[in-house]
Amino acid sequence: MTQSMADRKVGVIGLGAMGLGIAKTLRNHGYTVHACDARPGAAADFAKEGGVACATPAEVAAGVDVVVSVVVNAAQTEAVLFGEAGAAAAMRPGSTFVMCSTVDPNWSIALEARLAQLGILYVDGPISGGAAKAASGQMTMMTSATPEAYAAAGHVLDAMAGKVYRLGDKAGAGSKVKIINQLLAGVHIAAAAEAMALGLREGVAADALYEVITHSAGNSWMFENRMAHVLAGDYTPLSAVDIFVKDLGLVLDTARATKFPLPLAATAHQMFMQASTAGYAKEDDSAVIKIFPGITLPEGQSK
Repeated sequence: MTQSMADRKVGVIGLGAMGLGIAKTLRNHGYTVHACDARPGAAADFAKEGGVACATPAEVAAGVDVVVSVVVNAAQTEAVLFGEAGAAAAMRPGSTFVMCSTVDPNWSIALEARLAQLGILYVDGPISGGAAKAASGQMTMMTSATPEAYAAAGHVLDAMAGKVYRLGDKAGAGSKVKIINQLLAGVHIAAAAEAMALGLREGVAADALYEVITHSAGNSWMFENRMAHVLAGDYTPLSAVDIFVKDLGLVLDTARATKFPLPLAATAHQMFMQASTAGYAKEDDSAVIKIFPGITLPEGQSK
């Protein structure tokens, strides 16, 4: 079935590492992408490549039937929807809000109900895969939504991501699976940093250790990806230390509600907290390795 011209318009709010990749992917799939970002000039830069720059979330929402929000957390999502010039007041009944942030699942469930009162459909749709996969359209989406929301926004979801998992017929399941993914991601990064730090402490050449581990049973995707940043001495944030302070905090909050023990997640959370308070909050999450004493990091990035 041929999509209408309205279907070929989509809004993206948040043009950070993932959001910009999503906006470009949708544009490459033939969508007219209306976009805004809190940073001055970000939307205008995207518009130079063929998008439509908007000044506010409300302006984005006024021109489209599907709004994709790619901001950091629940507080920013609240501001996008209900803050000054927020999207919710401008969205037409029957339009769809796709929430891509990592949030408390109970908050996501409540948001679905709030938007339903306004006649707005909702997709609980956290994302994973990093900036490169977002830009290539190969990221993963962990979604849950009503059949009506999937019917309205499914074409956008399929264009955004290589894998769109449909995990339930109401909000909550998508966010639950995402925080479980973040439990593993955070623990794997912390373990990778610990292993590399031990190797450096014992005088093993970092590049040799990396080569061996990435071809051995002890490898993980996070070791291979994040320890490459350490080898390069490049802590430019693709995903910052404070992201895992937040996300592992959500993991622990969820488990605490039912008194479920998560000893590894709790230890990893403390490691990221230590890195954050030591001054590395805004650095790449691989900077968690900087908490280990008595090691000299590659490229002299030891402070």
